[in-house]
Amino acid sequence: MSDISLLIDYSASSLDHAFAEVLAEARREAEDVSLDKEAFRLRWLGRKQGRLKLIGDAWLKSAPTDARKLIGQRFNSLKEQIEGYLDGNVVAATSGTSLDVTLPGIRPRIGVEHPLIKTMHEMVGVFQRMGYSVRVGPEVENDFNNFESLNFPPNHPARDTQDTLVLADQEGKPLRERLLMRTHTSPVQIRTMLEQSPPLRIVIPGKVHRNEAADATHSPVFHQVEGLCVDTNITFSDLKGTLDHAMKAFFGSSVKTRFFPSFFPFTEPSADVQISCIYCNGKGCRKCKHSGWIELLGCGMIDPAVFAAVNQRRIEMGREPVYDTQRISGFAFGMGVDRIAMMKYGISDIGLLYSGDLRFLEQFA
Repeated sequence: MSDISLLIDYSASSLDHAFAEVLAEARREAEDVSLDKEAFRLRWLGRKQGRLKLIGDAWLKSAPTDARKLIGQRFNSLKEQIEGYLDGNVVAATSGTSLDVTLPGIRPRIGVEHPLIKTMHEMVGVFQRMGYSVRVGPEVENDFNNFESLNFPPNHPARDTQDTLVLADQEGKPLRERLLMRTHTSPVQIRTMLEQSPPLRIVIPGKVHRNEAADATHSPVFHQVEGLCVDTNITFSDLKGTLDHAMKAFFGSSVKTRFFPSFFPFTEPSADVQISCIYCNGKGCRKCKHSGWIELLGCGMIDPAVFAAVNQRRIEMGREPVYDTQRISGFAFGMGVDRIAMMKYGISDIGLLYSGDLRFLEQFA
């Protein structure tokens, strides 16, 4: 049906036949794999030259008054059916429109999780099974939550390692209230401590942003999973046991962990965590630079300065300062999801994870 012919017979049976022909044509085109969804939408639902617009002009406007109700009912049902085809669904016929139920259905394409999202869910699941709850927060943060409360005072050199993207027109605000794209998911730790009293056991997945040049192993946008545990009598041994168990749960029971002293402004003492190379089982290979170990994440005991900043902010908010360092302690850890996904799936360029190239993504279906 390339042209819209005017109706001659306005009986119910003739109208059913005419609308059934249009519906069959739409269904054939919906099943045509060479016609993409946007082309189908424009052809049938376009506001100026769409088929439904032309049918409405040719059949509805020119119909006698007593036939317009019958045509209108069938026209609305036809539109509902075509919108259903656009969504990949078969909508039941109504208002007398005939539908051939013997025609083959439209098989929707079944999607799968992106390798980044799948890896992040698996990592979060490990900590959920250890009793951690999941917390998320906004990607646009203020300076206090992202830096100041985490022991990054203004002009501190450590801020240079987390150069971020600052929102425009913030100069008139106090520094702690200026908005920026978060450089880590740690602000969610601060938000949680401002809202809740200890004990806390949370794991925080999310997207973060840094002003970095893109290359094979770096991206200005990437993902992190962080964790926070605050309670009485929390020690570094608890931190080591937690991360050792998590690494074994994620990479296999044969994986070993080891800790090296490091520096992070918000933890003291701090450590970098390495795991035995998953490619050579610790024997030494090109991927682990023949050391047998791969550095994977950072961690440490919460610096008392962080608890002090949280207490002061809680007082400003009219809340009780419940993070008494004489009574409680805690640890935090953070790891990059992108790097772990690249290790797990053998991906050599981080840019592939953000390219949107279906030829790459379909490998993980």
